[in-house]
Amino acid sequence: MKLPGKIAVMGGGSWATAIAKIVLSKTETINWYMRRDDRIADFKRLGHNPAYLTSVKFDIKRISFSSNINDVVKESDTLIFVTPSPYLKSHLKKLKTKIKDKFIITAIKGIVPDDNLIVSEYFTKEYNVPTENIAVIAGPCHAEEVALERLSYLTIACPDTSKASLIAERFASSYIKTSVSNDVAGIEYGSVLKNVYAIAAGICNGLKYGDNFQAVLMSNAVQEMNRFLTTVYPLNRNVYDSAYLGDLLVTGYSNFSRNRAFGTMIGKGYSVKSAQIEMEMIAEGYYGTKCIKEINKHYHVNMPILDAVYNILYERISPTIEIKLLTDSFR
Repeated sequence: MKLPGKIAVMGGGSWATAIAKIVLSKTETINWYMRRDDRIADFKRLGHNPAYLTSVKFDIKRISFSSNINDVVKESDTLIFVTPSPYLKSHLKKLKTKIKDKFIITAIKGIVPDDNLIVSEYFTKEYNVPTENIAVIAGPCHAEEVALERLSYLTIACPDTSKASLIAERFASSYIKTSVSNDVAGIEYGSVLKNVYAIAAGICNGLKYGDNFQAVLMSNAVQEMNRFLTTVYPLNRNVYDSAYLGDLLVTGYSNFSRNRAFGTMIGKGYSVKSAQIEMEMIAEGYYGTKCIKEINKHYHVNMPILDAVYNILYERISPTIEIKLLTDSFR
């Protein structure tokens, strides 16, 4: 397989749109799978995504759109999956074309619900994609800032780092700095956990805790993440690298963070349902909380922040009471 070959973007949201913009800065043409034909028609007519990052203009002649996942897969060598993790299975259900000989890149910061598998493991288990042909993209990189071409840093992880380097070359630009790693599972789990911790930060914000406490929360969160990663996937990693701590900080502090926004609503007294309806965008951390909680039943890692968020979201325990208990466990 000559990497990256023909690249396809699989998904139509804000992060998919940002990734398409990044890829097109170094690649002449791409394939782009979107589920809805009406969105594709509007995109072609307007020259931008009608629903997300509407300020980013595209040269439509360089994009081959399709709502048929099988056609896109057949015509592509590298598939970049950028759908919310809860919807991944429903997209893949329509897949009749084999993907085991494709190069898969996941930019999904979530776990596949019900299966409780990170996305790379799901592709290997369900679709027989060899682990060395799966990469993950992560790092502190909000789609809205990519749209504005603000300097961002991406880490591309793959067990075969030479392949990660080839992909990194295609993503690098004047406003995207890239690095490579072999810690696929660690970066994926880190991406899931930082969404959980961003919900915690939002809940505390909604409860009117200040910046001082947020700093203590984030400091405890990175320690909790490190405990989990070291137990579940031992590897020589530095959890203070931008793919782990950097992503945690931007998701916990930024106004662009939908997980933080979701948590803030919960802290202010919204029910989970009403917060989800008002958000209109997926807060991955809601699903991630339950998945990590299930996974941790096997490992018994001490995770007080995860437990607090789970109790608030799923056991309907009062945020005021739960966060007060959490504050007593912090140092």
